Amino acid sequence: TLVPYTTLFRSRGDRHVRVTERRTKVDWAHALRDFLNTFYAEAEKIVLVMDNLNTHSPGSFYEAFDPEEARWLTERLEIHDTPKHGSWLNIAECDFSVLQRQCLNRRIDNAEFLGYEVNAWQGSRNAIDSQINWQFTTGDARVKLRRLSPEYLRRDDDQPSPVPTPIHN
Repeated sequence: TLVPYTTLFRSRGDRHVRVTERRTKVDWAHALRDFLNTFYAEAEKIVLVMDNLNTHSPGSFYEAFDPEEARWLTERLEIHDTPKHGSWLNIAECDFSVLQRQCLNRRIDNAEFLGYEVNAWQGSRNAIDSQINWQFTTGDARVKLRRLSPEYLRRDDDQPSPVPTPIHN
């Protein structure tokens, strides 16, 4: 059974999928470098929102490239992680779910055919300009994620600045 490592980058609404045979720090570093050089070659700073997978760290660049290139790549990124138990917050996870249901819901035992199928899926999703209708609001996040933080900030009408409010549950 072939288990692909799929890296999915979202850029301006497009999906960019890479299928490899392994899931290593070096694979991730090369995929991200190629993505940055292809789609954001002129950008000085890129905001990257990613999950907390152990391969996803700036240290991966130092394992894959010489120190100068690794530092250059690291300094170009402003990295934001999704919460550890909040993969449902990650838009890429939504795309992975669609990819699984529409493309990978059957046995594919050939790496070349898998690449062909994933590229076809990527092309069709990008061609129809499919978007994720994100309906999770800041208010929803405060309720849903409240237990992950010992306290949150509440602003009362008669107070000029936010006041820490303890959470008792």
